Amino acid sequence: MKPKSLFKSSYALLTRFFLLFIIMSFLLRLGFVLSSFPKAEFSAVAFIRVFLLGLIYDIGVGLFFIFPYSLYLLILPQRLVDSRLNKIITYFSFSLVVLILFFSFFAEITFWQEFESRFNFIAVDYLIYTYEVINNINESYPLPILIAVMIILTFFVIFFCIRKKYFFDTFKGTTRFLSRLKITVGIFVATLVYAFLVENNFADLSTNRYQNELSKSGIYSFFSAYNNNEINYDHFYQLMDNKDAFKIIKNDLKDSSSIFLQNSFSIERKIKPTTATVQRPNVIMITMESFSADFMKTFGNNQGITPVLDSLAKESVLFTNMYATGTRTVRGMEALSLAIPPTPGNSIVRRKNNDQLTTIGSIFSQQGYDTSFFYGGDGYFDNMNKYFGNNGYNIIDRNRNAFAKENYLAPRTSIDDRNITFENAWGICDEDLYNEVIRKSDQQYKSGKPFYDFVMTTSNHRPFTYPDGKIDIPSGSGREGAVKYTDYAIGAFLKKIKNKPWYKNTVIVIVADHCASSAGKNEIDISKYHIPAMIVNLQDKQSLKIDKMCSQIDLYPTLFNFLGWKYTSNLYGKNVLSDNYIPRIFVGTYQKLAYMENDDLVILSPQQKVETFKYIQGKNDQIAVLPKPEIVRRAIANYQTAYYLYKNNGLKQNQKK
Repeated sequence: MKPKSLFKSSYALLTRFFLLFIIMSFLLRLGFVLSSFPKAEFSAVAFIRVFLLGLIYDIGVGLFFIFPYSLYLLILPQRLVDSRLNKIITYFSFSLVVLILFFSFFAEITFWQEFESRFNFIAVDYLIYTYEVINNINESYPLPILIAVMIILTFFVIFFCIRKKYFFDTFKGTTRFLSRLKITVGIFVATLVYAFLVENNFADLSTNRYQNELSKSGIYSFFSAYNNNEINYDHFYQLMDNKDAFKIIKNDLKDSSSIFLQNSFSIERKIKPTTATVQRPNVIMITMESFSADFMKTFGNNQGITPVLDSLAKESVLFTNMYATGTRTVRGMEALSLAIPPTPGNSIVRRKNNDQLTTIGSIFSQQGYDTSFFYGGDGYFDNMNKYFGNNGYNIIDRNRNAFAKENYLAPRTSIDDRNITFENAWGICDEDLYNEVIRKSDQQYKSGKPFYDFVMTTSNHRPFTYPDGKIDIPSGSGREGAVKYTDYAIGAFLKKIKNKPWYKNTVIVIVADHCASSAGKNEIDISKYHIPAMIVNLQDKQSLKIDKMCSQIDLYPTLFNFLGWKYTSNLYGKNVLSDNYIPRIFVGTYQKLAYMENDDLVILSPQQKVETFKYIQGKNDQIAVLPKPEIVRRAIANYQTAYYLYKNNGLKQNQKK
């Protein structure tokens, strides 16, 4: 069949839909290009490449859309083409797919606003947790109006196709079976080529992350992330002999205060303190949602939105140069509970076989502490409750999902409706959460047992809503208001507990789970991982500034040394104040794993790719340089051994000797 005759056959509507999708995808990409133009640093060649690569991916998605209908046309007898049944099926399926198309493009726009990326594994994860996501969208955007607009646009497309007689041509067209077979087979083969041969990472040709993301298609990226939701380190990354890898790591972790317990593939060791004074205070860790260091005046912000934290920074142990390991809450939780480098794919918080691990909580338990996890939303989200509940933490959360089936060992306490003054899609406001912490702390104090609390906040998250009248920025007006409310709530919490009988012997750890945004011109933009961290009310350490570059995973090993604890460690984190501490950090995305030692940056990627850079902090620039073999080997050794230990139960508390 000649291409021209397709437009006057039973394939008239199919071809028009395909063209509609290509045009809409082009317009969407153009909009993203215009909004990101300064950050993308386009050359003429790069600009053209973005649209050519984009067209290739758009054609692939278009083929996925039209293949089912082409199969339907193949098996539909010619005598039924103009039947009422076919008209009902065609009108309904066309309307539904066009509506889905508009919804997906709207979702892409909102996702780009939040992450400056095409759909990725975050979008896949969010699809699982419909309550939080749907309510978040509803609270962030005028959803009824948007739905109405998309329905109107769908009807407009249908009306346009009727006026142009595309439906008429489809129902009156005659196409012989052999021609239909050739068309369907052609579409099927092309679809298979895309499904098995066209990888999403083929678009990653530039060192500028924006150019790569703009080249992709959101729907194509979504299904690529869905099919690659866990990555086997041994299959995709550069390796060394395990004996050599563990030798390097043990040499890295060894200092005068540690004694390794095994000669095999293990990092388990006894830690001795460098101070003679032993303290066992209560410890409450406030993990601030999406809180970048550059929100604070302490780190150069002039908006005045963190007066409480800036004041605390002057009278606490302040880590001025700490970096998060990832870009999601579950990565922060992994780093702050396991103190290991991020392994590729999902966080261990969301994986199988993640129970009975040597966690920070288990170390507190060995010291005689009660350990609890507090979350203002439903801890079913991101597998939080199952992870913490099977690792010795009591669970205190909102418990909003009555249909969720979870299996974990710890007791769970639901936050009572009577104690809630404000709630949005993600959970109760920070003040309500802190009030729950205070109530539980009062009970724990009466029991005479010290306590350790992991408190995860939610207020600094889109839709950025919080109780009215608390701060001078209206609720829901943007990130700055949510940051200021987060800061205000911490101040209110500290005021309430200062007169409590347990406060004098309580340390407050304040740290971010990750930054507000990880998007930058580089695939791994180091400045987007810089987070605030401080230890408040630590005895004899009322004002101490630690300027050494360090990782989230180093927070607790440093605190434990301050407290003078002896303990068994399975942690990769180090005491930052140790004499032989070498400044180094671990940061990663879903696929890329970075190790930076001083200003030497190594990035490991699938296909055994290793890139090395010199990091210029003042300019946030990464300059490609020749690799330093010893630093590359340390980077590989850290990530390889962390993955090995997780997969082989080496992070378990009661591993076989």
